[in-house]
Amino acid sequence: MAELREPDLPRTMKVRQGPLRSGWTTGTCASAAARAAALMLVGGEPQQQVDVALPSGNRVGFAVERCELLRPGRAEAVVVKDAGDDPDVTHGAHLTATVAWREEPGIELHGGVGVGVVTKPGLGLEVGGPAINPVPRAMITQAVGEVVDVATRGVDVTISVPDGEIRARKTTNAKLGILGGISILGTTGIVRPFSTASWRASVEQAVSVAAAQGETAIVLCTGGRTEKGAMALIPSLPDVCFVEVGDFTGAALRRAVEGGMERAVFVGMVGKLTKLAAGVLMTHYTRSKVDTNVLAEITAEVGTPAEVVAAVAAANTARHAYELWDAAGVLAPAGLLLCERVADVMTRFSEGRLASEVAMVDFTGRAVIASTGGVLLP
Repeated sequence: MAELREPDLPRTMKVRQGPLRSGWTTGTCASAAARAAALMLVGGEPQQQVDVALPSGNRVGFAVERCELLRPGRAEAVVVKDAGDDPDVTHGAHLTATVAWREEPGIELHGGVGVGVVTKPGLGLEVGGPAINPVPRAMITQAVGEVVDVATRGVDVTISVPDGEIRARKTTNAKLGILGGISILGTTGIVRPFSTASWRASVEQAVSVAAAQGETAIVLCTGGRTEKGAMALIPSLPDVCFVEVGDFTGAALRRAVEGGMERAVFVGMVGKLTKLAAGVLMTHYTRSKVDTNVLAEITAEVGTPAEVVAAVAAANTARHAYELWDAAGVLAPAGLLLCERVADVMTRFSEGRLASEVAMVDFTGRAVIASTGGVLLP
C-alpha cells in the first residue's frame, strides 16, 4: 500500500498579492515569429507587429523584436517570449523563425539551434526530430499558411532559440531524452501560472465555491484538455463542480472534505495518475517524479510477459509506459488497475469521507481509456 505524501512547495514559490499575469507559450511566440518572417519573405517589408490565432480561435498581437531579409528567398524574425508571472525558464527567450522558399509545395518544419532533439520514445514525437509539440506545429503551419499559399508554393520553416541549450539545463529535458535545447510547447497558446502557491490558493477557492453552492461532488482535472473531457463525460454536473487542479490534488481533496462534500472524481492522463497511485498528492515536478516501478507492478498484475514488465520498468516516461501497454494489448486493463489504485489513495487521503472515482483519458483529453465507474462515471 502506497504511503501518502504531500510535499510542500519550493520555498521560492510565494503567494503573490493580486492576480497573476498570464503569458504566452513558446509555441505561440514561434508562430508569431514565423508569420512575421513569412510576411517579410512575401512582401519585402519588415514587420513590427503581427497577430496570430490561438487554438481557441482568438487572435493575439505580438511585437516583433527583429525582422529582416537575410538574402533573397530567406527571411528571419524574432519574437521575445513573455511568460507572464509563471516561473518559466523560457521567459525572455528569443523565439526565432527563419522562412525560406523551397521547390516542393507545402511547409517543412525544422528545429534549429537551441531547439531540442528527441532521442527517446514516450513523448509523442518522432525520435530524431525536433521537440516541437503537435499544437505548436499546427499553429506555426496556420500562421505561415495565412501568408503563403502552400498548395502552390513551398517553404522551409526553422525555429531556433539562440540560448536554448543553456536554458534547457534548468529543465528536465535531458532526463526525458530531449537534447540540445528547449521544447516548443503549448496546448492553448497561453501560459497560466499553475505551479505557484497562488494557484494552490485558487484551487482551494474553486472547491470552496462549489461547496458553498450546495454541490456535493467535485471533479478534479489536471488541465484544460482534461476539464473539457470531464465535462463531456459527466454532463449532469454544473460547470462549478469542475476544477483544474494542476498539481494540488491533496489541497483540493482536503478542502472538499472541509466543505462537507461527499464525492470526488479525478480525470487525468497517465503521468499524473501514476504519481497519485504512488501516494503523492502534490505532483509539482520539483517535488515528485513518475515512479515507473508502480507501472511495472501493474503491468505484471495484468498478466503481461516478463519482457514487457521490464520494458515498462525502464520506460522513459509514463507516456512511454502507456505506449508499451497499448502495444502489448493491455492498455485498458492496466489503465483500470491504475485508476483503482488512485481511487484507493484518494479515499485513504480523505479518511473515507469522500467516495472516489477515477478515469484515465488519452492525450487529447477526450477519449476515456479506463474508468473505475461509479455514481458519476460510466
